[in-house]
Amino acid sequence: MTTLTQLARDRWHAFFDATSRASGAQSATVEVAGLPLGSQIEADRLPLVGITYEPKDDTLTLIMEGLEHRITHPQAVHVELDGPMLRSLEVIDRDGLHHIAQFTQPLELPAPAAGH
Repeated sequence: MTTLTQLARDRWHAFFDATSRASGAQSATVEVAGLPLGSQIEADRLPLVGITYEPKDDTLTLIMEGLEHRITHPQAVHVELDGPMLRSLEVIDRDGLHHIAQFTQPLELPAPAAGH
C-alpha cells in the first residue's frame, strides 16, 4: 500500500539520509514541470546513488550515475512510500517549479534453466 506524505522541513535531512541507505538498486526518472518551461525530463531511469538535503545550503540533491539534480530553496517535499521503499518524490522550489522523481526497482530476470 502506498501513502503520500508531506514531510516537515525539520525531518528532511534525517529522512533522506535514511532513504539513501535503504534505497538499494533503484533507478530514478526526474521531471521538472512549471509554467515557464512546461515539462522537461532531466533523467530517465538512471541508477540512483542517493538523495541528500543540506540545511546549511538549503539544497536537496538527487545523485544518480552521471548526474546530480540540485534543487535550491525547496519549499515543500512530498514523498510516496510503499512500506519502507520510496516510490516517488515531489519537491516544489521557491520559483514554483515541481521536481518530480519516480523510483523503480530493476527487473529481476529468471535464473537460466539448468544445462543452458
